[in-house]
Amino acid sequence: MGLLDLFFIASMPVLKVLLITALGSFLALDRINILGENARKHINTVVYFVFNPALVGTNLAKTITFESMVLLWFMPFNILITFIIGSLLGWILIKITRAPQHLKGLILGCCAAGNLGNLPLIIIPAVCREKGSPFGAPDVCHTYGMAYASLSMAVGAIYLWSYVYNIVRISSSKISKEVRIDDSTINMKHTAETSKLLHGTCTEALLPPKDCSISLDQAYQFTLPFPKPEEEVKVSLSDKIKQHLRTFSRNINLKALFAPSTIGAIVGFIIGTFPQIRKLMIGDSAPLRVVQDSTSLLGDAAIPTVTLIVGGNLLKGIKGSGIQPSLIVGIVAVRYIFLPLLGVIIIKVALRIGLVHSDPLYQFVLLLQYALPPAMNMGTITQLFGAGESECSVIMLWTYALASVSLTLWSTFFMWLVA
Repeated sequence: MGLLDLFFIASMPVLKVLLITALGSFLALDRINILGENARKHINTVVYFVFNPALVGTNLAKTITFESMVLLWFMPFNILITFIIGSLLGWILIKITRAPQHLKGLILGCCAAGNLGNLPLIIIPAVCREKGSPFGAPDVCHTYGMAYASLSMAVGAIYLWSYVYNIVRISSSKISKEVRIDDSTINMKHTAETSKLLHGTCTEALLPPKDCSISLDQAYQFTLPFPKPEEEVKVSLSDKIKQHLRTFSRNINLKALFAPSTIGAIVGFIIGTFPQIRKLMIGDSAPLRVVQDSTSLLGDAAIPTVTLIVGGNLLKGIKGSGIQPSLIVGIVAVRYIFLPLLGVIIIKVALRIGLVHSDPLYQFVLLLQYALPPAMNMGTITQLFGAGESECSVIMLWTYALASVSLTLWSTFFMWLVA
């Protein structure tokens, strides 16, 4: 397969995304006002609770079986590695650029979470259909490719909505706490100043004129229930453990951990891996196939809807996001340079020690997971918490604009590597 053919294959999915994004920006214009701010928030809620779980669950139920899970066990581990390495590189980027607090969760999320669902579902079948593909017969390549892409999407959704979701949530909650603390500090200062004006100073007649201070012993007499400084309060180890557990439970929201997409992935795994349930729901002769067909219909709406919302948020970003150019350059470097290079090393080592089987298409998908642009659901997450919406739109604009060239070059190298 020539470079020009590969460029066409890799560019078409990204161009489709950019065209739908442009439509979303057009619908969000003030003159049109179909995708206004309130409309985007409501649609985001529908995507979060309905479309995304349906998309993940149906693709898993159709393509994943117990036998395929045994062969593909390394893929969830590989995706976890991409999230860990991306987070570390994102943390380094935050330290170097001194990013503001409200963007830390967004930067970590964009560096850690790639588009593990939408683009592989479009790119891999397109590669399989091309003449001269290094992955064998088109029908066999398509069947296995969809299974790989579906598992990638499902596992990526689990990590995204359990890990990145909570990072953005905690980051946005810190901002709210800082705002509340600043407000309370201002109120306390105002109260103290008012108290001084009303009550005067300690030299007034109500206090002793010569010595208005209170000795240390007298102070302790007024505070008998409390220990003196030299009396250390002993805290048992069990109390410390309980305190840490309470802090951890406050920071990690279990409801967010089991997000709707995570539940959809679990349901899809159960339907796909249990033959009895699979026969009831999957296939043309399945008694409950109408449930699967209806869910699949809902899931098909997820990708275009999310893309439209990103386009609507993009308009807000163009109007003035104020994001540092160094942050955009850093995220592009993480996703398109450092992650793919490290991915090649990791997959080569895994192949050498026998963790990855010799299927070239499977290896190609594992490598591709390191070279994808940020997850489009980052726009949904930032919209849900109202933290970094416009900045996220600008990041998506640049990363997806450069994805056509980047994906083409890396896909060419990956195919040459696995052939």
